[in-house]
Amino acid sequence: MTTVPETLAAGESAVGAVGAATALLDDYRPGSDRLLASPTRTLLARGVRAHVPHDTRPLKERVRIALSTARAAGRPDPMVIGAIPFDPAARAELVVPTVVRRAPALAADPLITLPAPEPEPVAWTVRPVPAPERYAAAVAAAVERMEAGEFTKVVLARALDLTGDRDPGTASMLQRLARRDPHGYTFAMPTATGATLLGASPELLVSRRGATLVANPLAGSVPRSEDLAEDVRRAASLLESPKDLHEHSVVVDAMRAALAPFCAELQVPARPTLVRTAAMWHLSTTLHGTLATSGTTSLELASALHPTPAVCGAPTAPARRAIGQLEPFERGLYTGIVGWEDAEGDGEWVVTIRCAEVSGRTLRLFAGAGVVAASDPAAETAETGAKFRTFLDAVGAEL
Repeated sequence: MTTVPETLAAGESAVGAVGAATALLDDYRPGSDRLLASPTRTLLARGVRAHVPHDTRPLKERVRIALSTARAAGRPDPMVIGAIPFDPAARAELVVPTVVRRAPALAADPLITLPAPEPEPVAWTVRPVPAPERYAAAVAAAVERMEAGEFTKVVLARALDLTGDRDPGTASMLQRLARRDPHGYTFAMPTATGATLLGASPELLVSRRGATLVANPLAGSVPRSEDLAEDVRRAASLLESPKDLHEHSVVVDAMRAALAPFCAELQVPARPTLVRTAAMWHLSTTLHGTLATSGTTSLELASALHPTPAVCGAPTAPARRAIGQLEPFERGLYTGIVGWEDAEGDGEWVVTIRCAEVSGRTLRLFAGAGVVAASDPAAETAETGAKFRTFLDAVGAEL
């Protein structure tokens, strides 16, 4: 096995073979490092050479200038890495790091199969925001508004605030998230507030490599079961569920429409397949495209897609208004995007779900569900509870 082919800039390094990716995971330092592990590579970024500024210029232009400036200063292959909020107009937390270490995907490293350290015993106080019954009421209100014709889909989220009697350890939580789903997208990014955005997302928004783009929307979900026969039954039922297939088609159609203007060719499968995580089954469609022009960057594609109906709803404007009225908290970086882009415009951008904001002994966990006219409030509440499992298992807490 060899490392992912990369041109390395001064101050960057690539490590190869057994232990390459897990070495970066082990070397992660909370509070300063930025780690992103995907099915194609593992990145550990250290230090800040420059922040991407927040102003009225398009984000893709600010990123292009930051990368051009870094290259002019002697970095032959600079990179921008970080997170973009749910609200595209809010401040993005993107930097040009001082050093980037690279390795193959975690799933390609045999050492990723070794067990993660068990969570330290922490006494957790858990506060739902809002309470489950209030969340169910919000889902019911959204269904009524859909029946009145206001919108066709909205994604409603809820949060869990956890306070421990001791610091659970950000690095150890990251280890457990990465080893639980090594084929997904694991990330840890410091935030402007001094917290860490920590997560294990199953969903690629879009990637670009040369003239090729890939997007993989997930919409329509069901919790896994520990009983094998029941787990298989749930997966098969999801593939035939009219409600979930409709929810999924809304997202795929919107992404097709957003990507088509950039593409000379765009392939969209007629029916979804299944993707599984440790906690959930998801309906999945993988779109493959060939760009019409070489100047279209990964971030330009991501910006054209974000926020998709998978995290917001459709149509976007009325769904976003409903989110602001029905959710009792600001999303911030949750349901934004996290990823990287290089000076050639290649990059990967991941939907920021299955995540938490971590600050010492306190965590805020997020989970959402896509609400359509056929949604049942109790079922959507249960779905968000199942999605919380990714992080609850990582910290040893119960809902």
